[in-house]
Amino acid sequence: MTGDPDHPRGGMGTGHDGARFTLPMIVACLMLAASGGMQVACAAVRHGAPVGRHGGRGAARRLPVMAQVPTHWRQHGLASWYGSGRQLGHATASGEMFDPGALTAAHRQLPFGTRVLVHSRRTGRSVVVRVNDRGPYHGARIIDLSLEAARQLGMLGMGMTQVDLRPMPDDEEEVASAPR
Repeated sequence: MTGDPDHPRGGMGTGHDGARFTLPMIVACLMLAASGGMQVACAAVRHGAPVGRHGGRGAARRLPVMAQVPTHWRQHGLASWYGSGRQLGHATASGEMFDPGALTAAHRQLPFGTRVLVHSRRTGRSVVVRVNDRGPYHGARIIDLSLEAARQLGMLGMGMTQVDLRPMPDDEEEVASAPR
């Protein structure tokens, strides 16, 4: 800066430099709003779309639902439970009403109606649940159990626990088991 009022960058300046940046931004915002992109961006934020590597919210990458469950299929990971009252009176993803007293669960990939043996590694207890909902979509959890299933596994006070999952053939009985 020279301080000379006749110099293009000196003295008081004309104040039009900000317009070079502001006008294109206004035009870009208007175009985004007119195209419907603003609603998509706002919806992604409202519905908790995951944050990408660079801070942007992108579409969640979800694995497809299995058509059939192979008999050798197994899964190990974190289980949580839900049904403390907020879900009462709401339909699950399968369309049936949520019942915290039923032995049901939410899983991201298993087909609705699949019966799964859930074995708690911490308590040693097992329970057979029926998949009737989708989720969980929080962290590294692999299954959300109903209140009753969590009670039978002995995990109500824990919130989450490590479990092993395996599909149950239709000819096996549904029983809950406790360690001896």
